[in-house]
Amino acid sequence: MQFSISRSFKALLFNKKLIIASLVIGFMAALLGVSLKHITEHYEELLYHRAAANHLWYAVFPFIGLSLIYILRYYLFKKKENKGIKEVFDANATGTPLPSYKIPSHFINGLLTVSFGGSTGIEVSTVVATAAIGSVATQKESFLKKYRQELICAGITAGLTALFNTPLAGLLFAYEVIFKKVNKAFIVTNLLSAAVAYGVVYLLGEEALFTVNITHWNLYALPWFMLLGILAGINSIYLTKSVLFFKKQFLKFSTGYHKIVFGAAAITIMILLLPQLYGEGYHALKESLLTANTLVLTPIIAFTLFGILLLKPLITSITLSAGGDGGVFAPGIFIGAFLGLFLAITLNTFFNAGVIPLNFMIVGMAAMLSASIHAPLTALFLVCGLINNYSLFIPLLIVSFVAKYMAHRIFPYTVYSFAKK
Repeated sequence: MQFSISRSFKALLFNKKLIIASLVIGFMAALLGVSLKHITEHYEELLYHRAAANHLWYAVFPFIGLSLIYILRYYLFKKKENKGIKEVFDANATGTPLPSYKIPSHFINGLLTVSFGGSTGIEVSTVVATAAIGSVATQKESFLKKYRQELICAGITAGLTALFNTPLAGLLFAYEVIFKKVNKAFIVTNLLSAAVAYGVVYLLGEEALFTVNITHWNLYALPWFMLLGILAGINSIYLTKSVLFFKKQFLKFSTGYHKIVFGAAAITIMILLLPQLYGEGYHALKESLLTANTLVLTPIIAFTLFGILLLKPLITSITLSAGGDGGVFAPGIFIGAFLGLFLAITLNTFFNAGVIPLNFMIVGMAAMLSASIHAPLTALFLVCGLINNYSLFIPLLIVSFVAKYMAHRIFPYTVYSFAKK
């Protein structure tokens, strides 16, 4: 009897340790996510406006950003190059913990990349940094080591909850992309970390990233939405193949200096052609969301939208290959929105379709993101969180799965899953 009571007491104590670890990880990861988001927004906007006033800075900022990342890696971060989300996959596959320096490394490098014009986003930087928070926690208590994967996911869940103001997106990304299974420990740790992170977001008064006014959608637009899903699936392959191609090509450079010079020059040229490509590109996206329903397809608008769809995958790929920190989250959202806008105003101009361009921009975000990371449920709830509106839930749900299916049929890998090969 005494043995039974003792064992039950120990089990209860261990559960308390797991609960406390989940809560602490959720809090720390949320602070990191919110901090990185706001610091990056501030400096990206500051430097972008400086460059818009004097285009010479477009040639300087990418070189500065990539150079600082290289210098910090060489002198501060153990000379090891960040490999993005592959580091999380490797840690889960081999049981090797993510080192603590990955927290400041991805935080600083993500900030430098986007602020100085690198055309990617901070989402993957947040994912790896918060995964490292979860990994470090398991090294502080021997009992927690057997829950290493679940606590790594708890960090990721909290980080994405903080970035996008939606716990469901964080939870679903941890499940669909990272863990790919569900057990009791995963549910407990990730629900707790998501709850804490959302509490932090609520207390800080975080608002939705995009302000939109969506009132309804028309049933007759559903076939056109599905066409958008198909196009997003095809376009996501262009993005994925571009990233894989340029990463392979940049491995041929003999020194980091050559990577930086070539990468910065290519980024500069594309930003000079289309300033919308600077950084995450959310500044351009916010403006377009406000004017979407009033746009008419003119040659200038057609050229701009086509240029965005053509060049965004290239500039993102070069940013990542030249040493920038990030992934395809923000590029997927950006490309999907402008793909949806291009399709909608084309349909209205040539086919008198009567569709709502703003709705197509929102649905395009989810379609492209779903196709790019093969995570339709993550894309669905993430985009709903981005706009704090669920009016388009049904078309978002349908198109997210159509886009993911289309992309998987053409090429069964994403940038993330190809990294595990």
